[in-house]
Amino acid sequence: MDEKNFENCLSNKIRTPYFTFVWAEDKNGLIGNDGQLPWHLPNEMKHFVNVTTGGVVIMGRKTYESIPNPPLKNRINIVLTNNKDYTADGAIVCHSKEDILDYVKDIDKPLHIIGGTSLFDMFVDDVNVLYRTVVYEEFEGDTFMPKLNYKYFQVVETMDGIVDEENLYSHEFFIYERKKLVNPFEKN
Repeated sequence: MDEKNFENCLSNKIRTPYFTFVWAEDKNGLIGNDGQLPWHLPNEMKHFVNVTTGGVVIMGRKTYESIPNPPLKNRINIVLTNNKDYTADGAIVCHSKEDILDYVKDIDKPLHIIGGTSLFDMFVDDVNVLYRTVVYEEFEGDTFMPKLNYKYFQVVETMDGIVDEENLYSHEFFIYERKKLVNPFEKN
């Protein structure tokens, strides 16, 4: 399956807005080293851009500050921080999960959680789609993806990443969809 059609595998039951997680990890679940990706894989960055462009990206302050020349272009950028005085040019700043939910509830787009680990933990019960890249190597680092219970998800598509002179590491793209979709905007 080519990159352009990679997302078309989602079921027709999914309606926007819905939450996704988008991340890359090594074979041990490592996702970061000192605020940066531990590897250089242009193909994986292209995949990230293809998945998130046109949608909403939601991230913590450290993730936002790790982006070269933020905000991410052609996306609504939302930054979560406890700092009430924090400003982020070109981004919406929220201070709680409730602030985020209130802001995005009427946006008819996918809502991509892109890090850090506290946001993945915060939205683990609200996510319906996982865009996971596995880099089949071991790297040094200090940040790991929180454990997810994959029994609630099914793999709906996989695609091998290109390995060449610029993309030196074997990697694979996965899309998972929650077996029983959740709606974080419904009040319990």
